[in-house]
Amino acid sequence: MQFPDSQAEGDAQLQQDIQQAVLKGIRSYFRRCQQRVPDFVTAHFSYPAALKTNRVAFGLDILRAPVNLFWAPLYALVSLIRFFVGRSPRLSWLHRLLGRFPAGFTTQVQTHISDLVLRDLLRHHQTSESLSWYIAEALRELYQQQGVGDPDIAQFHRQAEPIIEDALAQYRVTRTASADITNTLSCTVLGAFAFQKFTPGGIGIGLMLASMVSTQLASRDFFLGETLGSAYYGVFPPSPSIGITLATIAGVLALLSAGAALSGVISDPVQAATGLHRYRLTKMLKHMEQDMLKQSSSSFRPKDQYIARIMECFDLLRAGLL
Repeated sequence: MQFPDSQAEGDAQLQQDIQQAVLKGIRSYFRRCQQRVPDFVTAHFSYPAALKTNRVAFGLDILRAPVNLFWAPLYALVSLIRFFVGRSPRLSWLHRLLGRFPAGFTTQVQTHISDLVLRDLLRHHQTSESLSWYIAEALRELYQQQGVGDPDIAQFHRQAEPIIEDALAQYRVTRTASADITNTLSCTVLGAFAFQKFTPGGIGIGLMLASMVSTQLASRDFFLGETLGSAYYGVFPPSPSIGITLATIAGVLALLSAGAALSGVISDPVQAATGLHRYRLTKMLKHMEQDMLKQSSSSFRPKDQYIARIMECFDLLRAGLL
């Protein structure tokens, strides 16, 4: 992070004091943000506050969610490749290129929660509580002691913007991942109670429904009548065609993902009660603080999306598609 010009720019001691003042302002700011996390989680993710937070999902989010569901595995793969590419300085251009890969459609819930984080947790645009204000206060105190004019801290605000935006983009990805995980768990419960089967995801449910549809169609066309056909295919079930299988799986996944757009009403209070929301926000703030102290790009990369993809792979393995 660069430091503002001063009349004593050539004085090494003053420059060191300025640097320490900036670091002090950054630490003070994020310490205050950390203190706000519990109240933020209670105000927006606990019951009944989660109802208000997620009510914006009613609308186009129900259409965006299925697209994000099918897009998420590709984004997770690109993110994984970008992680390994970032270890090679010679491939820095590829690392930057992959960083532009979109995470999918930004839902209204994701936008709403990002706005809440900026407003209530980071206080990003509030005059007396933003990061720029904390840095300015630390510098102003130093400059007054040195007899120098007030600092111009606009550059600190500009340098903080990319780190904050990238961290929030990663945080938004966790919303899609949480919805996918909720989908998988819901399918497991549904399969256990409705079909007495272990169905760890929408693919397992889709395969079961495809088998049921194929049996129904075959029974209807049985040459001895539908009643005897049902009895026969109950013992010797037909194999569903590829078309029926793919159509059923796609329909189930789309339906589940549309419902997952509203799943935050259930998953948010659970994550708030178990401390997951608090842990995730605390980790995000720690990464943002370290990035600003080290003058580096955003390093916040939550693992939720990879957990969701692992659960989906298990669903594929269970269904015999991998």
